[in-house]
Amino acid sequence: MKRFEELFAELKVKAERGDPDSGTVKMLKAGKHAIGKKVVEEAAEVWMAAEYQSREEAAEEISQLFYHAQCMMIACGLELDDVYKYL
Repeated sequence: MKRFEELFAELKVKAERGDPDSGTVKMLKAGKHAIGKKVVEEAAEVWMAAEYQSREEAAEEISQLFYHAQCMMIACGLELDDVYKYL
């Protein structure tokens, strides 16, 4: 099991390595617009899972939203502390 901070660190390493087979690298190369579409899609899936599916399915959808939000953070050059200061 990964924690939020561990996932972010892992994604940053993947981005820095630039492995063309990495889904994260492909997502980052697609750009903010493509990442933003995924954030919106995942947010809708979180809502639908919370309303109509199990706790486990809601948790899975939330994890995917976290992933795509972190991809957007990397695309924007943000660090965790940049976001945490607004919590």
